[in-house]
Amino acid sequence: MRGLIHHIDLTVRDVAVSGPIYDAVLGFMGYRRTREQVDGIDWDRDVPGLFCSIGIKPARHDVTHDRYTPGLHHIAWAAQSRADVDALHAELQRVGATILDPPADYLQYGAGYYAVFFADPDGLKFEYVHVPGQTSG
Repeated sequence: MRGLIHHIDLTVRDVAVSGPIYDAVLGFMGYRRTREQVDGIDWDRDVPGLFCSIGIKPARHDVTHDRYTPGLHHIAWAAQSRADVDALHAELQRVGATILDPPADYLQYGAGYYAVFFADPDGLKFEYVHVPGQTSG
């Protein structure tokens, strides 16, 4: 358990705009919305013996995110299967999320690497990936 991510907080320009996208993505992955206040929204994942939370908070400055400046480049979550990647892609399309790269084999990242890449309304990049032989919760 040492070194596992406990929580991540991300900043967004408009919590009300971003919230539905995060609801769809995180809800699909088994997170549930646990807190909504003026200072943001949190989603927690129930995993026996672990705590994992992702939150969004309002940004203090209205600037465009650039993943090639110091800061966050992207976050990748593990999928259970290729079909799981495809199912999230369908959900992303349903909610109007920005698809950066559709589900495909991205062999430059390793044998069997199958992923979808997408962005939130502020341009934060995310990935949902399945690699055979790697397990996820």
